[in-house]
Amino acid sequence: MTMIVRKLQLVRDRITTACVAAGRDPASVHLLAVSKTFDADAVIEAMSGGQRAFGENYIQEGVDKILVVRKWEDEGLRLSSSRPSEWHCIGPIQSNKTRLVAEHFDWVQSVDRLKIAQRLSEQRPPHLPPLQVCLQVNIDGGATKSGVTPQDVQALAAEVARLPRLQLRGLMSIPEPAPDFVAACAVHKRAADLFDQINRAGVLPQVMDTLSMGMTADLEAAIHAGSTMVRVGTAIFGKR
Repeated sequence: MTMIVRKLQLVRDRITTACVAAGRDPASVHLLAVSKTFDADAVIEAMSGGQRAFGENYIQEGVDKILVVRKWEDEGLRLSSSRPSEWHCIGPIQSNKTRLVAEHFDWVQSVDRLKIAQRLSEQRPPHLPPLQVCLQVNIDGGATKSGVTPQDVQALAAEVARLPRLQLRGLMSIPEPAPDFVAACAVHKRAADLFDQINRAGVLPQVMDTLSMGMTADLEAAIHAGSTMVRVGTAIFGKR
C-alpha cells in the first residue's frame, strides 16, 4: 500500500466517523481529491486506491494532467471494469479559459457569474454529457474569496439552470478558516440553509443535490452541517 493510498483510507475513515457522529449515511458524502500542483503519477497512485474524482484549481495545469491520465486510462481501462476518472474545476475561471474547461472537465464548481456560465454552455462540445455545475457562493463575505453573494445566488441559479449543455447540481463554498468546530459548523450551516432555501423556492427545473463544502481542516464540521462533497488535498497528497 502506497503513502497516498494509506492517506486516502485515513480520510475515508474521517468521513465515516463524521457521518456517524452526525447521524448520516457515509455514502451520502463524496470525496473529491484535490490534486492541484501534484503530477499525473500522484493521481494514478490515488486511482489505484479506488479514488476517481479529482479537483483542479489551475485550469491549464489541470487540462495537461487530464490528458495524461486519460491516455493512461485508455490503455488500461479497456481490460478492466474500473470507472474512468472524473475531473472537477474548482478554481476561478477567466473568460479566456472557459473553452478549456468546457472541453475537458466533467464538473465545474466555481461558477459565480452568468457570463461564465453562458460561455461554458456555448462551448461545451455536443458529443460530451452536460457539464455539471455548482455555483460558488461567498457565504461569509470574505474579501479575498470569489463567489456570488448569498443575496444574489438564487437569481443566478435560476438563470444558469436554463442554459443548454449545463446541469446545475448545487452550491460550493470556501469560507474563511474558523477558530473552532462550533464556529465552522455555524458558517457551513449558513450555506446549507441557503441550499435548502433555493431548493424550496421552486425556481429550478430540478432539485439541486450537491453541497460542496469542507476541506482537510474542517471536513467534520462541514459534514455535520450537511455537506455532500468534501474537497481534500493536503491530507491525501501532502503539503504543496
